[in-house]
Amino acid sequence: MRLIVLDTETTGLESKQGDRLIEVGALEMVNRRLTGESFHEYVNPERDIPMEAQAVHGITEEFVQDKPLFSAVADAFIEFIRDAELIIHNAPFDLGFLDNELALVAKKTGRSYPKIADICKITDSLKLARQKHPGQKNNLDALCRRYGINNAHRQVHGALLDSEILADVYLSMTGGQTDLMLGSETSPNRSETALDRRRITDLQAYELKVVLATDEELAAHQVKLEAVAQASGHECFW
Repeated sequence: MRLIVLDTETTGLESKQGDRLIEVGALEMVNRRLTGESFHEYVNPERDIPMEAQAVHGITEEFVQDKPLFSAVADAFIEFIRDAELIIHNAPFDLGFLDNELALVAKKTGRSYPKIADICKITDSLKLARQKHPGQKNNLDALCRRYGINNAHRQVHGALLDSEILADVYLSMTGGQTDLMLGSETSPNRSETALDRRRITDLQAYELKVVLATDEELAAHQVKLEAVAQASGHECFW
């Protein structure tokens, strides 16, 4: 099961009114483990970046001046996400910008690009959070507080950083993490990342509570095991 946790940063809120993409970050998970594979690009939006947008993500016009146009990274982006399940917080927003960028590239170059939803399964983690926590705040900061995820290092929004945080949030919302570290398929020569160090630190910071079963619960469990053994005609192995 290949998941891609994805986030973007933009010049504003409305792609249909001329706002453009300036950063895209995506992390790959297989079997609910980070693999170490990622896609991360800053892109030149070919327009100004309003100060109110800069206040959100800290990306300035000077910084993206020498960055590639989206047309230069579009093929690599499509190849990275194709056939995966995308986990996006407020998916319509990010997909609107990504599909708009692909449409602009197609218009300029004559190349054909699919809609993101036509090549990927889309899971909106904001919609999922609202179903699990109706009537509550469900932005990333609120979800980090709710699930005990440390995001103190997040001073401004950033596509790759927010993807890392969203990966933690998504795993917590859908049953917890199966492994805090990267999967075994990662190259043994890969250098330790800030994400690895943060997770190790966070884990050590918690005092894990141990809850033991009561005598009544143990007795009920034994009765259940005996019923299963009798119904199957075999002794239980657990």
